[in-house]
Amino acid sequence: MSRLLTILGAGESGVGAALLGKAKGYKVFVSDFGEIKEAYVQELIEAGIEFEQGQHSEKRILESDLVIKSPGIPNKVPIVRKLRDRGVLIISEIEFAGEYTQAKLIGITGTNGKTTTALLTYHLLKEAGFNVGLAGNVGQSFAKQVIRDEFDWYVLELSSFQLDDTYELKLDIAVLLNVTPDHLDRYDNDFDKYTASKMRIFHLVHLGGDAVFWLDDPSVGMDILRQVSDDLNVHPFSLSADGAGISFIQNDRLFYAPNGIEVSAPRVDISTKGLHNMLNCAAAGTAALLAGIEGEDLVKGLGTFKNAPHRLESVRNLDGVEYINDSKATNVDAVFYALDAFDTPIVWIAGGVDKGNDYSLIEALAQKKVKALICLGKDNSKLWTAFENLVPVVKATDDLIKAVRMAKELAEPGDTVLLSPACASFDLFKNYEDRGEKFKEAVLEL
Repeated sequence: MSRLLTILGAGESGVGAALLGKAKGYKVFVSDFGEIKEAYVQELIEAGIEFEQGQHSEKRILESDLVIKSPGIPNKVPIVRKLRDRGVLIISEIEFAGEYTQAKLIGITGTNGKTTTALLTYHLLKEAGFNVGLAGNVGQSFAKQVIRDEFDWYVLELSSFQLDDTYELKLDIAVLLNVTPDHLDRYDNDFDKYTASKMRIFHLVHLGGDAVFWLDDPSVGMDILRQVSDDLNVHPFSLSADGAGISFIQNDRLFYAPNGIEVSAPRVDISTKGLHNMLNCAAAGTAALLAGIEGEDLVKGLGTFKNAPHRLESVRNLDGVEYINDSKATNVDAVFYALDAFDTPIVWIAGGVDKGNDYSLIEALAQKKVKALICLGKDNSKLWTAFENLVPVVKATDDLIKAVRMAKELAEPGDTVLLSPACASFDLFKNYEDRGEKFKEAVLEL
């Protein structure tokens, strides 16, 4: 008799897992407490997979042999608690798909920069002629791709939520970019628990595999070196440390040195800008070199890469003012690097749903670089209070179009208008993509 596989959540990862489960002989049931997008409904119908939406049929779900949970569903949800109490195994789509591929895997995580680094690593390998797929928290479902399993390599962007339900995945290369406070509501407001979640990525690397990490990270840099150096090949990258095997940035060049390989690239020839993106390039380039690309392919790929939208995305230059969409910057650390990326006076648009932000981390930078702050959200009080005595002009609105028009009035030729919110978007928008797209529309209509 077929084993019963239940999928909780019918987004990209859930539907992909359902399709793979059906292909591997499971009896599959998909349950989503919300509304399933029409495109996913059609995929499930065409595959003959039973599903429900707007509810969880508890009795049926609790009879499951295996459950795959969407990373967006917290562990405190009642149905998840009841499944765990019954001892039903709950895993991620990533874990499930990993069982059915022999491809080599590069896993990338971190609080900030995951998507950029995953896209760049994929770009470097693909441009160098590798047969490579992109999955995880970006692109098409890993499980859906594994049904045909046509790639020799996969680059996987892994969130902490995905890592939490992943146990036996075998990575060849693991990359941890950074760990700063974020999503603490999912971790009992305990930064140590969130850090441990990110560090799990190194427990998924097979013995003798490669660990790539930021040596300067005050949260975990040296801890990684101590914890994984006995079992894995460690490859640190740093802003300044020049040492054996360390990739680093110096004198406007990016130097790579994993496994005795020595490659350098001028920063002026790298397509992505900003110090944080140099760190992303250091991480992605190190991973790609470990995977086997040649130095000349690395340098070429760094120059031809185009980043995903909403990440320091240039929208337009109007009357000598540059408008930048950085809607993906949903925490303070991301905003720090965004502000640091510009040498021009900044009209900064920020705000939304505060996730316990500590704005003291960017006070000095804002005082130095920001000429005006426009608080955009339903509740702007915390943001306003944090900067009213540091920034010359502070305004507030809950209307994005008004915010953009305010910015135009405040900006002068040579300035930068920067949407870099430091907050989640759900008070006024569907998600950060919706916020970024609406910002771009408002800017283009000026």
